[in-house]
This record gives sequence, C-alpha cells and structure tokens, in this order.
Amino acid sequence: MRLRADDGALSILANKFDMKIHEYQGKDILRQFGVATPRGIACFSVDEAVAAAQQLGGSVWVVKAQIHAGGRGKGGGVKVAKSPDEVRQYAQQILGMHLVTHQTGLEGQLVRRLLIEEGAAIVKEFYVGMVVDRASQRVALLASSEGGMEIEEVAKHSPEKIHTVRIDPVAGLADSDAAQVARNIGIPDAANADAVKVLQGLYRAFVEKDAMLAEINPLVLTADNRVLALDAKFNFDSNALYRHPEIVALRDLDEEDPAEIEASKFDLSYISLDGDIGCLVNGAGLAMATMDIIKLYGGNPANFLDVGGGATKEKVTEAFKLMLKNPHLKAILVNIFGGIMKCDVIAEGVVAAAREVSLNVPLVVRLEGTNVDLGKKILAESGLPIISGNDMADAAQKVVAAAKG
Repeated sequence: MRLRADDGALSILANKFDMKIHEYQGKDILRQFGVATPRGIACFSVDEAVAAAQQLGGSVWVVKAQIHAGGRGKGGGVKVAKSPDEVRQYAQQILGMHLVTHQTGLEGQLVRRLLIEEGAAIVKEFYVGMVVDRASQRVALLASSEGGMEIEEVAKHSPEKIHTVRIDPVAGLADSDAAQVARNIGIPDAANADAVKVLQGLYRAFVEKDAMLAEINPLVLTADNRVLALDAKFNFDSNALYRHPEIVALRDLDEEDPAEIEASKFDLSYISLDGDIGCLVNGAGLAMATMDIIKLYGGNPANFLDVGGGATKEKVTEAFKLMLKNPHLKAILVNIFGGIMKCDVIAEGVVAAAREVSLNVPLVVRLEGTNVDLGKKILAESGLPIISGNDMADAAQKVVAAAKG
C-alpha cells in the first residue's frame, strides 16, 4: 500500500517505476536482517521441486508460484502438499500456467519459477509493511491484525484496524514503538520480542536497500509462538539501483514488459498502460498531466512515454515504433513544451517517424515553447494528416474524439 491519492497518473505509475523481485529473493533479504522465514528452495522444474521437498524434510510443503504479482493463492498459484507425489502434482499444475490475479490483468503471467517451502502451524495471520509517507517525508510502518487480506481493502472497510508509525529517520524504529505496534495488532506477549525483531529488521532492510515498498503479508504467529514472514514483497527505487548491484542482479526480465525493456535501450521512459491513446511527451510532470487530462475528457492513455529534454529524430522514431506495437492503439497525442527541447526538432522527428513507420492511426500534436512557430510550420508543410492542438485541453479533446472514431 502506498500513502498516496487513489486516482490520477501518479498513482497509476508509482508502482511501475519501482524494480520488483520475487518472494524467495525478498525472503533472502529479510533473513540478512534477522527476520525469520520458513525454510524454502527456489525451483525451475518439477523434478527440482520434488527434490527440494525431500531436502527440506517434514510432511507438509507449500508449492508457491513465483511471479511479480499478488493474489497468487486466489488464482491457484499456492498449494499445500502432504506428500512428495502431491508436490509433483502441484508443481506440474503451476509451472507453465498463466496465473491470473487482480494484479496481472486477464492475460495472466506465465509461471517459470516455484518456491517449495516447509509448512508452518499457523495460529494467526497479520500484515506489516513499510512505505514512504510523502506528507511527513518519513518511512511509515503499517500493521494490521487482518493478515492475508489486501491492505487497501482493510483501509477502505476497517481503517481502525491499521496502526501506523511514522519513523524518525535519526532514531530509527524504537523498541517501544515496535513493541506497541505488535501489541496493537494482537501479537501475544510471549511472541512480542520476536515481533520487535521482525519489525526492526524489516525497517533496516527497507532503508539500507533503498526500497519503496516492503511488505510481509502474511506475517504469522505459529503454535510455538514464533513470528515468521510467510511472504515477502519488495519494490526498489530505480533511481537508487546504481548503489545496489546485488539488487540489480535479482532482476527477472521475463516478468517485465518487453516494450519497456526495449525503451530502456534508447533511454526512453516508457510504461505500458491499459488504454488506447498513445502519449509522447517531454518531461515526466507534463507526461502525467497529459495522461490526467486525457482521462478528464473521457479517454484512456495507452502508455507513459517521456522522451526527455534531448530527444533526437531517431529517439522520436523509436518512441513511435514502441507505441505502434500496441494492438489496441487508436490514436496518438504528442504534447511538447519546448524549453531545452526545441519544438522544430520535435516536429522534424514527428514527421520523420510518421513517414518511416507508415502511421495508420490519427495523430494529434500540441507544441508550445522554443521555436514553436517553426515547429508548427514544419508540421503544416509535411503533407501528413496531422491534427493540431491549440493547447492541452484542445489537444486532449481532439485525440479522445479521434480515438472514439
């Protein structure tokens, strides 16, 4: 959960700009900071899954799909096995399936990895998470007695069950604060020390690894009063990855949008979305405002695409190619404010790109700023059926109308 507005471009993009990792990788990080987890082994084949269960020993194992999405259990991606034969059966079912959850969309996500984990005698489930609270500019610890549920749903229907501590960045998470949070969510006194260790370990991991989100859902209390992280979710600040080659090494490109990977090769900030109006903009703030105004006039953006302040003709052409790979695309809006980026350069790039890619959807262009008159002249004399937008509102209305045919 992010402490942010629920609607608008910022909330759409916030998670997408973070680097994600798998559950088993997150648990490896948690263990580095003293957080207890069940023993588990990552696997890439059915035979490896069976061998992992035998290596772990015991009589109960959990077979868990590893994808960058929540809700795996509801989608059939988490199964409890009570024999090696059941481990094999569930591994065969889950590996290679397109797992559909509320976070994957209807197309689902192909499962290529499993986590085989020892079973745990669970008495109670809890939720704990760390996020950045933009209002206080501090890391916020959120905890709830309603483990296993989506924390957004708890916040919506039972906000009184969420307990929040905004942590002093100098003092860190104090023993007393962690102990009180544990009591507030119903962890018994016999397990309070374990819970404090988990909460403080999660905080240290969040800060030291430059995370944007760290969740344990569920955190569980076992029959012998142990507190274990039964799941682990981390999102990392992509702007800080240069400090963490060990985190970059965990990146799973199979879980990422191929178009976004391709965009990174050309230094384009590109994020695929669910709409049908392509957006090409210079500057992240203007790009988000463009997406918001498209929504305001009844349209749906198909992407976030920031070409930056130094876009070339080649860069703009690659940007068009990326947008046109979307089979649902119905129109494109180019919205440029020329400061460092001059409008005539963008106009030349737009004309060259439209010709090279044989553009077959309506194109609306709004230019403002440096060399704007020259840019508009280039577009007007191109001979291409480009629709001119006088301002952002006009451009947005025209591209929404074009997309609706």
